[in-house]
Amino acid sequence: MIETTRHDAVWVIELQREDRRNALNLEQCKAIHRAADEAVDGGARVIVITGKGSAFCSGADLGGVYGDEFLNALYGMLHHLTELPVPLIAAVNGPAIGAGTQLALACDLRVADATAAFAVPTAKNGMAVDAWTIRTLAEVAGHGSARRLMLAAETFERDQALAVGLADRAGTLDDALAWAAEIAKLAPLSLAHNKLVLNGGDDASVAESFADCWASEDVREAALARSEKRTPLFAGR
Repeated sequence: MIETTRHDAVWVIELQREDRRNALNLEQCKAIHRAADEAVDGGARVIVITGKGSAFCSGADLGGVYGDEFLNALYGMLHHLTELPVPLIAAVNGPAIGAGTQLALACDLRVADATAAFAVPTAKNGMAVDAWTIRTLAEVAGHGSARRLMLAAETFERDQALAVGLADRAGTLDDALAWAAEIAKLAPLSLAHNKLVLNGGDDASVAESFADCWASEDVREAALARSEKRTPLFAGR
């Protein structure tokens, strides 16, 4: 269903339903949720999500989407990813359709290869996505692009996604891993604070994370590294 691998401080969650082009079902949504938590608990500083084979994620498995249990698992997983204290990178290695685009949007950054494509074709199947999906799409790609994707059911290929900001970089899984390794060297508490603010954290949580950053050992390590003319080694505390 999924496989998790570790590359130092970077953990990779790979969707493995090639026969269904990595379409999401109930079990897979729960597995992604668990794997992401296990990665954070295991010390991951960055998580990369990708798909095995020729598709990132072809959407929800239409054999089982008509039920509250699936919808709760899907949206519980997506929203949970946005709340994790570490950055997530989607390595979009092919079509990311419907729930695939939602999964990419739940990640903080997106690296798209030459075969990547994004679409949320609910207007073609009579379904709907939650307000978070549409609003996040508008924030990331702009309102014009969101209207084309949601109201005209268009598909954005890789270059178009890059042009509007739906994808951040062109590249393969290896490129995503290299970027993740760079990010993993940055200050974890600062990254967690920045992600919290960007994703609309409440005022109390933001104030607490702000204070934690300034009171951290990492602030003192950065100052010491500057004086010693070396790269800081952040511990996340």
